[in-house]
Amino acid sequence: MFGVMTASRLDLLLQFHAEDPEDAFTCFALAREYLATNEVDKARVHYEALVQMQPSYTGTYYHLGKLYQQLGRIEDAEQTFRSGIAVCIRGGAHKDLSELRQALDLLRDE
Repeated sequence: MFGVMTASRLDLLLQFHAEDPEDAFTCFALAREYLATNEVDKARVHYEALVQMQPSYTGTYYHLGKLYQQLGRIEDAEQTFRSGIAVCIRGGAHKDLSELRQALDLLRDE
């Protein structure tokens, strides 16, 4: 046990992603981990890929929209929130729908 290095969370997520690049949870976790290490562009790429690969994974829309908002990409943020709202309505994801509507309202108030 001594002398054995443990892999970082990012390394493990990258390994999982290599094994199953379309796993929504892993893609989402990778994006969150990249945000935690301030690698914003890498986080954005993973969120955008997740929206394309798994459009029904509703939580992504909120986080991608907020990231766009932080980057000053207000039109992209608004479109992302609106897209997420439509997906939530179709899928009955009431909690995510409420969060996205609130985020859109706050964006409009800025």
